[in-house]
Amino acid sequence: MSEIIEKIAAEITLKGAIPFARFMEIALYCPDYGFYEKEKDNVGKGGDFFTSVNVGALFGELLAFQFAEWAGDARVRIVEAGAHDGRLAADILGWMRGRRGELFEGLKYCIVEPSARRQEWQQETLKEFPQTVTWVPDVSPLKTASPAETIIFSNELLDAMPVHRFGWDAKRKKWFEWGVALAGGRFAWSRLGDSDFRIPNSELEAVLPDGYTVESSPAAEKWWHEAAAVLGRGKLLTIDYGFTAEEQFSPSRLNGTLRAYHRHRVTEDVLANPGGQDLTAHVNFSAIQNAGEMAGLKTEALVSQEKFLTRIVERAWTRADIFGEWNSQRTRQFQTLTHPEHLGRPFRVLIQSR
Repeated sequence: MSEIIEKIAAEITLKGAIPFARFMEIALYCPDYGFYEKEKDNVGKGGDFFTSVNVGALFGELLAFQFAEWAGDARVRIVEAGAHDGRLAADILGWMRGRRGELFEGLKYCIVEPSARRQEWQQETLKEFPQTVTWVPDVSPLKTASPAETIIFSNELLDAMPVHRFGWDAKRKKWFEWGVALAGGRFAWSRLGDSDFRIPNSELEAVLPDGYTVESSPAAEKWWHEAAAVLGRGKLLTIDYGFTAEEQFSPSRLNGTLRAYHRHRVTEDVLANPGGQDLTAHVNFSAIQNAGEMAGLKTEALVSQEKFLTRIVERAWTRADIFGEWNSQRTRQFQTLTHPEHLGRPFRVLIQSR
């Protein structure tokens, strides 16, 4: 067995079974052996999945244009969480330096990164910006920073945070939590017992089929609330795929949204090959929105990536002197980023502010 399988198996042997959230945490973030720790090339054409950043520089350039509009003439701090190898940060900073030099001069770009290994990848990618970029292990140090305007953002971060998995026992009218155990030398699903998990519309429970499965990510909600709490004045933004609470329940999703990705192929066998495949579940945007509002933020928008980027492009077209000329390469990238059959419909953008 690989080291990560041995680590999970040892914990199961000690505890009998573990919540899936713990399995996911080890599989993705275990130092040295976790999926996001062992190599930086697992994203993109040659990796396991594709993101908006891999389409080309346009995604970062459009974000930079929007961030510059939000900043105006003020000194601004941009905070990125989940920067992976730093490519998106490089696209944003490259545009800022080339197109908004006066803003770039006073810009502070901070990356929230708990992993020392990923920090090394990011530092290599961003080595031409040594005076601009700093790193912190979590959001708590951001509380004491001085710039008046702050933009905290993430791209495909929340969907990779550990989720708990709950099933519906229609006969007993109770939710139970799914855990992971060992069976015949393999990882297998195991019921952990009844749960106090509740859904927003309890009337739905009367019609849910037996075994209906749904995920919940307290880790994502906690992270968002903490980020909201350190935001003095500015924006909190995330781009990810997910649903509102009302959209989460559908006859087509009897087994929830939890998936694994390996070499651009999707599978529901999420217990196989821990550390060797990406694990992800759709974000519950209603829960995230509520976490921000509980911390005093105001929700400005929850829209599709298509609508968010199209609105930016409509303004960028009229400001070629700032954004730069529109060419065929940018057109192709924009189509991929916004087309409903590509990245436009599945991804949503939540913006909150204080």
